[in-house]
This record gives sequence, structure tokens and C-alpha cells, in this order.
Amino acid sequence: MADPGRAARPVLGGGSGHRWPDERLIRAAQDGDVTSLTTVVMESQPHVRRFAHSLCATPQDAEDAAQEALIILYRKIGTLRASGALVSWMYRIVRNECLRHLRLLATAPPAEEAARSAVGSAPSAEHSVLRRLEAERVALAVSRLPRDQRQVLVMRDVQGYPGPLVARTLGLSTAAMKSRLHRARAALRQALEPDGVAREADGGAVEGEV
Repeated sequence: MADPGRAARPVLGGGSGHRWPDERLIRAAQDGDVTSLTTVVMESQPHVRRFAHSLCATPQDAEDAAQEALIILYRKIGTLRASGALVSWMYRIVRNECLRHLRLLATAPPAEEAARSAVGSAPSAEHSVLRRLEAERVALAVSRLPRDQRQVLVMRDVQGYPGPLVARTLGLSTAAMKSRLHRARAALRQALEPDGVAREADGGAVEGEV
């Protein structure tokens, strides 16, 4: 999900601090001091990346979200109303970026629908709106899963990677990957049920169906 325009943006990396920037430094950055701004970005980076890796579905999405959040920090720190609000501001930006990546995955048309569109049988506007609303709902539910479940679910069911590859990527045995995926699917079904109760018989996958 790389941004082609990102190559022209400043490189914001290499932070090694363990604490968030103090308020005096943030205020100086807001007043336009370039050295202070660079220091704020560098000191914020490890925390922003930690947010991203805990919230996003995949490591690549996490890196993209962290980079985007740092770019916004670099460009728009002057819009921060209170210097003490930096942490919550960065958290919201990272969370929104992670959700955006999930929505993009959820709204990508399946092969069958893409084929129909290619021959001129595109879905109706109403269908597209309903599908987008459902994608928003699914993306939000996926984002609320525990990180380990979220990763395996997105890699296997959304991105469509083969089970053995997912297991190797996550450092799991095939059996452990299947078990984690089964739990993730069950948790997602439960989250999407109107009454909050998952009905295992409603098309639910069993552990072997991965």
C-alpha cells in the first residue's frame, strides 16, 4: 500500500528515545523552531510505531500508518490545540490509518464481481453504497479483535494468503495457525451478530477449513 508520492516527502525515522517529547519542546516546535520539530518527530517515532503495531492488522499496514502519522505530525503540529494532547492525537491518527487500510481491503471487489464489471455489468449504486457500509462495519469489528487474531484473519481471509504461508509468517505451526484463525472467525461472527451471539451454523468455518 505504498504511496507513490511518498518518495518526495521528508524521511522521518531513526528515533530512539523512550519518552514522549516534553511540553516545552512541543511548544517550541509549534512556534516554528525546526530543530525542536525534528526532535519531537524523532522522539515520538518509537511510540507511534508501537501504537501502529498494536492496532494495525499487518506489519506493513503498521509501518504505513506510523509513517503517515509522523508526516502529519511534522506538517501539522501547529494545529495541535494543547501540547499535552500529543499522545492522544497520535493515537487517533494511527487508529484511523489502520482502519482506513482495513476498509480498503474490505471494499476490494472479489474476482467474480471484478469480472462482471469488466464486461459491463457493474453493480448498482445502491449495491455499492450498501457494500461500503458493510465494509465499514466489518473493518471496525476486525480492528477490535486482539492483535494475534486480527493478523491471522486479515492475512488468511482478507488478503487470501495460503495457510502454510500465514503460519510461517507468524511463526506458528499449521495447527496453531488454524486454531487461532478459528477463534478469530468465531469472534468476528459474534461481533457482527445483531444480538451479539454468534450462530456457528450460519456458514461458520470449522478449524479444518482454512
